[in-house]
Amino acid sequence: MEAFNDFLGAVNGYIWTEWMLYILLGTGVLFTIWSGFSQFRALTHGVAVTTGKYDDPDDPGAISHFQALSAALSATVGLGNIAGVAIAIAIGGPGAVFWMWIVGIIGMALKSAEVTQSMLFRNTDDPDNPHGGPMFVVAEGMKEWGLGAIGQIIGVVFCLTLLISAVTGGNMFQAWSVGDITRETLNMPELYTGLILAVVVALVIIGGIKRIGSVAGVLVPFMCILYVIIAIVVLGFNIEAIPGVFADIFRSAFSASEAGGAFIGGAFGTAIMWGMKRALFSSESGQGSSPIAHSAAQTKEPVSEGVVAGLEPFIDTIIVCTLTALVILSTGALTRGEAEEGADGIFAEAPVISLQETKDEDGETIQHWTMGEPTMFTDDSGQESTFGVTPLPDRTERGVELGGEWKNEDNVFAIAQGGDDNEATSSNRVMMTGTVVIPEKSDDNPYIKWDQIKTDKSEVAHWSALADGGLPTLVAPIIYEDYKGATMTAYAINRQFPGFGNWLILIASWLFAISTMISWSYYGEQGIVFLLGEWAVGIYKIIYCLLIIVATAGIVSTTKEIGNLSDLGTGLMLWVNIPIMLIFGGTAMAAWHGYFKRLKNGEIKPADRG
Repeated sequence: MEAFNDFLGAVNGYIWTEWMLYILLGTGVLFTIWSGFSQFRALTHGVAVTTGKYDDPDDPGAISHFQALSAALSATVGLGNIAGVAIAIAIGGPGAVFWMWIVGIIGMALKSAEVTQSMLFRNTDDPDNPHGGPMFVVAEGMKEWGLGAIGQIIGVVFCLTLLISAVTGGNMFQAWSVGDITRETLNMPELYTGLILAVVVALVIIGGIKRIGSVAGVLVPFMCILYVIIAIVVLGFNIEAIPGVFADIFRSAFSASEAGGAFIGGAFGTAIMWGMKRALFSSESGQGSSPIAHSAAQTKEPVSEGVVAGLEPFIDTIIVCTLTALVILSTGALTRGEAEEGADGIFAEAPVISLQETKDEDGETIQHWTMGEPTMFTDDSGQESTFGVTPLPDRTERGVELGGEWKNEDNVFAIAQGGDDNEATSSNRVMMTGTVVIPEKSDDNPYIKWDQIKTDKSEVAHWSALADGGLPTLVAPIIYEDYKGATMTAYAINRQFPGFGNWLILIASWLFAISTMISWSYYGEQGIVFLLGEWAVGIYKIIYCLLIIVATAGIVSTTKEIGNLSDLGTGLMLWVNIPIMLIFGGTAMAAWHGYFKRLKNGEIKPADRG
């Protein structure tokens, strides 16, 4: 299994390159210009269509424009908006938010274009149960050109990648994550969480897209409004910090973010890269998933649903992601203040950082930094490794208030500095990461097991960006709990309302996971319909729900297996869908401009409400 995971990781390394980001961005700019800035249309005409102003009950389709938008949003608005933004800021600094905005706006054009294409080629043989998506676009589109066999093959490839994404990232990853968070918060076994989720999801998806649309039409507005209200309340208590936050965002968008407190700094290029990644991958723009939900919309005008779809990145990125960013930055969760102000533990004496050497599996010498007393550890396979160890300091009063007492396997870090500036951070600061160990025997003292931080910069993750030259020393004799992703957002809210952030993340995890799983179940269902036909849908739904239980039954020990498969499916979806968008872009844009010409001439009118 480990060899298979390593293979998938290597393949994903080739799929998920910076070139994918550049191609997505370039395609978005192309459709922005080609459509005559569709973003403006989405924010004006798109709102009118979504609110039902142009609805006609006699049009083909299964759900309303609003329900289709909600179903698509339920798959995109989720923990990624809470966790992904926090990661982008922690790595790229406040400037990442600016580039997130820019690409979020460009993503609106991507979304409008791909949904318009799917609406043009959707199958409405059964008006109450239409089928659409990139697989139908390429199959039907190429059939018209006499290349039906090629189109069918490409459609099959897309569906296979779609199914991988649906059952892994859209299903098992969500269930595993909720099970883990629920166990941490309520001490409830993961299997119980899986059983509850499986029943809830089954009750929804058994009713098909109409029930999915109805549930999403209630769940998505509720969870979005709940999160927006909480974020606005937190911002209200920190209103005096907002002007400075915006100043930092704009200043750091075009220069390096200065290191300070618990933040090791962010280079200009790092801010751009992580801001763009967050915006593009959060909204799933260009991935080809959302068009499947929108294809069920009740309308005879393909472009009208494309206009509605343009609202997705605006809601997902410009509103929800921005609120997360403002909460983190305004509460000081990124830097946590200077020196002891945000510390979770204070050493009586600063530990010494030393350079250690170990042998890898091939016998090659590896140099790494560690902190404290070098200690030999033996893992389950008998492999011996040397890690630094220091006694665990008592948690500070403020640390206990925000995060509780130390727990076994809590992740921590200390800030060191020395040597030359690092390209990823534009500073010479280093994160020395470690894990809290609380022995089962009460007589043994708890300690911190510090990670082996490799000196080879190419092998170091952004979380532990290293500097060249010189042995680092601690900036201050303090440690911080390492909040990553969603836990950083929870920590930011806890700084304003101690303890509340943990419960918010728990509730959000359940709501967002359920909404994501029901929408992705429909995406996978449409892939099954294309591959095998309607007869296989029932079997697919049973398997889909059983996999929820499998993910929480202890068979999957970490998210590595699921994550690698999910990344593979999602990455391949993008590489297949973008060429489809470009090939049929002319068809979509001709329909786009024709629609708005008819709208301007009065040929398309609001529905008569009597």
